[in-house]
Amino acid sequence: MKLSVIMPVYNEIATIGEILARVRAAPIDCDMELVVVDDYSTDGTREILAEEAQRGDIIVLQHPRNGGKGAAVQNGLRAISGDVVVIQDADLEYDPQDYHVLLRPIVAGRAKVVYGSRFLGEHRAMRFWHSVGNKGLTLLTNMLYDTTLTDMETCYKVFTADVAHKITLREPRWGFDPEITARILKAGYRIYEVPISYAGREYDEGKKISWRDGFTVLATLLRCRFGS
Repeated sequence: MKLSVIMPVYNEIATIGEILARVRAAPIDCDMELVVVDDYSTDGTREILAEEAQRGDIIVLQHPRNGGKGAAVQNGLRAISGDVVVIQDADLEYDPQDYHVLLRPIVAGRAKVVYGSRFLGEHRAMRFWHSVGNKGLTLLTNMLYDTTLTDMETCYKVFTADVAHKITLREPRWGFDPEITARILKAGYRIYEVPISYAGREYDEGKKISWRDGFTVLATLLRCRFGS
């Protein structure tokens, strides 16, 4: 089995070197390719990635303009060659040490899609309203798509390549998480959840998503459920 790691990156100069080292050190018993998609960083991240690419063990894709996380993941999916895909943020909130936990249900043949739930595993406590927003959007997802997820907005979404080829993604920005979840569920796949560790950061630490993006998530969930 070959694991493809897709890492969307935008202005993560403080963490990019460390997260690349952590991914390279992930405890997995399979081949791995790392596809990093730089979404037009302007803080020096792009230059660091150019140096890292010289090692020859990562693929770096450069966007000519900022397109959003969804656009970066879609571009990364077009470049992968692995059997299984994992989405990895570049901000150190999610730990690649959890890859083996995420892959276990797929390797065992129990699932084709696995989500790592921040609410099932050990985690740094979120801000109250951030937690309420996450759980509220997950509840709505469960109601609309007849499922029982605990963490729809998690970064750690893992799926087989054949699942990736069967779904069409269009949302360029923060609508990515609800869209891919909706497309997976509407295609008839059941999502397997496993506990992961989570070290969430706050807005003063560089967190980019805000409460306003919740409206994008809501609109995407409704559009995918009742539209195309």
